[in-house]
Amino acid sequence: MPRGRNSPHHWRHHLGCFPLAPTCRTWGTQSRSTGGISLPSPLLCRDMALQNALYTGNLVRLQELFPPHSTADLLLESRRDAEPRWISHQRGLWSLTYEEELTTPLHVAASRGHTEVLRLLLRRRARPDSAPGGRTALHEAVAAGHAACVHVLLVAGADPNIPDQDGKRPLHLCRGPGALECAELLLRFGARVDGRSEEEEETPLHVAAQLGHVELADLLLRRGACPDARDAKGWTPLLAACDVCYQSSTDAEATTSRCLQLCHLLLSAGADADAADQDKQRPLHLACRRGHAAVVELLLSCGVSTNAMDYGGHTALHCALQGPPTALAQNPEHVVRALLNHGAVRVWPGALPKVLERWCTSPRTIEVLMNTYSFMQLPEEAMGLVPPETLQKHQRFYSSLFALVRQPRSLQHLSRCALRSHLAACLPHALPRLPLPPPLLRYLQLDFEDVLY
Repeated sequence: MPRGRNSPHHWRHHLGCFPLAPTCRTWGTQSRSTGGISLPSPLLCRDMALQNALYTGNLVRLQELFPPHSTADLLLESRRDAEPRWISHQRGLWSLTYEEELTTPLHVAASRGHTEVLRLLLRRRARPDSAPGGRTALHEAVAAGHAACVHVLLVAGADPNIPDQDGKRPLHLCRGPGALECAELLLRFGARVDGRSEEEEETPLHVAAQLGHVELADLLLRRGACPDARDAKGWTPLLAACDVCYQSSTDAEATTSRCLQLCHLLLSAGADADAADQDKQRPLHLACRRGHAAVVELLLSCGVSTNAMDYGGHTALHCALQGPPTALAQNPEHVVRALLNHGAVRVWPGALPKVLERWCTSPRTIEVLMNTYSFMQLPEEAMGLVPPETLQKHQRFYSSLFALVRQPRSLQHLSRCALRSHLAACLPHALPRLPLPPPLLRYLQLDFEDVLY
């Protein structure tokens, strides 16, 4: 056997490489055949000089370690978690150790954006579709948003449709900075625009909708993505877009804006505005629960069913009133008013005390609900449901509310209730057509006055 610089013996010694243990061969590292020629298994490398050069992107050092005719078809051990775990061994023995997984030099370079290192490794026979840890280098590059690395791998023949260990294809991992450019490259090199993840059965458009990524969703739709594709839960991308939530009150406006743009985009592409999932939840239910008032108004303008129930018997109005406390940042009174102006069935009077207790810090929500009844259907002890500090903060409104308990409402209000009741189902179409002065029309549409009469 030759013993020179380029011989296998030299490289096993120089790089600290060892043949794979039998337990590692289940990761697909057996000897492989290409065109009838049997190729050797990758070598497991523990050389720290090589790993340091890879992680830091030291191209000069790597050119020394990988001269011409050498191979970069190696395996590395990497610690998957920063924290150690208890690992069970034979005879019930346990030890506290770091859990490790296999990777390759190509994966390291791709995940860190070392484009020139990536080119060197590919010239040294690194396999672009190797996935010893369950992901290919292309998955790593896309997840990190390194578009230049994505391009290098695709040109080298990386498969853009291989699923990872979680069943996600590279196109599913496009998120954050660089996502749009990565997606364009993947599609140009043959990624299936409606390729599904293996467990959730999500398309890339589902993922873009969940992330609130308007530009990515637009790209996918222009490339032929189905706007009504359903995942394993029966969710369409529109359902996913309506369920986009915000992390804080400062993020609420931007999140709602993205959600609205996504819904406009999907509806323009032909998405079903009233599509229900397996639990009969519709986009309107989810938008109401999240407090996206502009999205609610958009869906209502499309003629969706206002009073459709999910399997739990909840209508959109129920969802709006059962939303999380963070929905207060989104002015829930606008959602409630839009629903009531489109024929939503009113809240059962017996539930009004519970609504008052939950939404007392949003007096306009209470106002718009109470203005759909001809008399105040609250018990006399309802004042005790509102905390003293809230009573003090909104003194004028709550004074007017509790003064009307079991008292007749104004004639003007009674006339409003009678007209709204008469118009009933045609309310949203009929009211704007009435030849009335704008202030009176707004009054009929439950405009806010911050006081009850």
